[in-house]
Amino acid sequence: MANCTDRIKKLKKIIMAGSEMLEFIVAVLTLVGIVLAIIGIVMDVGFFRQLLTDSAGFKHYLEQILLLVIGIEFLVMLCRPNSENVIEILIFLVARHMIVGDTTPFEDFVSVVSVVLLCIVRRYLRISEEDREKKKAAES
Repeated sequence: MANCTDRIKKLKKIIMAGSEMLEFIVAVLTLVGIVLAIIGIVMDVGFFRQLLTDSAGFKHYLEQILLLVIGIEFLVMLCRPNSENVIEILIFLVARHMIVGDTTPFEDFVSVVSVVLLCIVRRYLRISEEDREKKKAAES
């Protein structure tokens, strides 16, 4: 019986190592995609000239920038997975939807309420984390 549990433990370690390696590969691919997207935006000089004469394309530009910000936050989440990073991504996603999406006033209201609730949850989680750190320091 002990031999079986040892094998299961070894298998779990192998699976965890494999999943960490896959997370790292996805993080590297995400970073490459973000860098290429930034280079693509910067290299599009004609678009910047167009913005000087017509600001209608600014929404598309803003959409690309906010998508990059979400990608960067996703990369942070892959490197340091915790609940606070996930909530930050959700806040950016809701904000992006509200800013660049064609939304109704009701959808804007729901988005604002969502961001407020996410900020409250993030603050609660931060306070809980600080309490846990204080307890660990007191126990030491």
